[in-house]
Amino acid sequence: MRSSSPPLDARSPGIWMPIFAGLCASLVSIGLARFAYTPLIPALIQAQWFSTHDVVYLGAANLVGYLIGALLGRPLARRLSNKNALRLMMLAVTVAFFACAFPVSVSWYFGWRLLSGIAGGAIMVLVAATVLPHVPVARRGLASGAIFLGIGLGIAGSGTIVPPLLSLGLQATWLGLGALSLLLTGLSWFGWPADLAHVAANGTDSAPAEPTPPGVYLLFAQYAFMAAGLVPAMVFLVDYVARGLGAGAHVGALIWIMYGLGAIVGPVSYGFLADHLGARKGIRLVLVVQAITLGLLALSHSFIALALLALILGSFPPGIVPLALARVHELVPQHHRQQVAWSRATVSFASFQALAGFAYSALFNASGGQHAVLFLIAGGAIVVALLLEPAMRLLPSARERRCCAN
Repeated sequence: MRSSSPPLDARSPGIWMPIFAGLCASLVSIGLARFAYTPLIPALIQAQWFSTHDVVYLGAANLVGYLIGALLGRPLARRLSNKNALRLMMLAVTVAFFACAFPVSVSWYFGWRLLSGIAGGAIMVLVAATVLPHVPVARRGLASGAIFLGIGLGIAGSGTIVPPLLSLGLQATWLGLGALSLLLTGLSWFGWPADLAHVAANGTDSAPAEPTPPGVYLLFAQYAFMAAGLVPAMVFLVDYVARGLGAGAHVGALIWIMYGLGAIVGPVSYGFLADHLGARKGIRLVLVVQAITLGLLALSHSFIALALLALILGSFPPGIVPLALARVHELVPQHHRQQVAWSRATVSFASFQALAGFAYSALFNASGGQHAVLFLIAGGAIVVALLLEPAMRLLPSARERRCCAN
């Protein structure tokens, strides 16, 4: 039997437990499972667990898993319910952390990194659809920012927790991350709300189907290019500073902490933008800033400049999620159709992210480790996403002209 309770008042203490559970899920599955790998790249290479080539491609394994998880999330939830699927995925990430403490082989590592990515993709599809219906509409931008704040906390946590853990060894680092993941899974276990009653068991709304607004498809395209634009800094920033600029692992860790601080600020501030400026204008503003920042990153070498740019770049991966989700809610009013649209947006994002992960990895190896080239290409992807926005105004008018012609 599914709950049919209305959204809780924003001042109600009961509203915070689902939000906290969502924060824990995004922290474990994306913040730690994906981003804790970035500061580990130099250590994995130096400890000779794997070759440079293998370490880079193992990072892309998580991105491929994310795509698979985005496709499997809703079917899994239909079988298990949203909250049970979310619990299972958090457990899967935890097991993957513990398994990565043992470098059995490249295929072993690839499989566990793939599983952690699958869990992350499924959680990204399900977490907002599980929590936000219980939040008042006027507060959903801020609430989604709070949920995806977990990604930022994971990024910042990886920059502060991983270096001291590394002093104990790589195996201890993976075991420590597994222990933290297990703790957060336990803390969130009973915080998940029940699924809403108005979503039927067959996964359809009772409301009649309506044509999908053209803006939704354009958002999918924008979101895909955003994914391609965020990968290089997300994967290669620490290696760029530590090895590319020769600043060492310590300075690389400091820059990653700044990236993490930006990731903490990003979700809530971008969610605030969605609530007060509107998602469409918010996306436009953020894309302009990110494109400029990526261009400057390819040219900057001073610590202060790199720290500032890392702060801005760090806000983007977790921050764009509540903005894109808010845009889906603007374009699609029906609750279930919002879930379908968000799932497809996540698949679009994950597809380009996975393709970009392998493409950037191949380019990095082929170019002999030229980080700046990757950042410039990423900036170009963001510019493409920005240039797609004017088409959002032209496409509906083109449809109207065709209708009039008929």
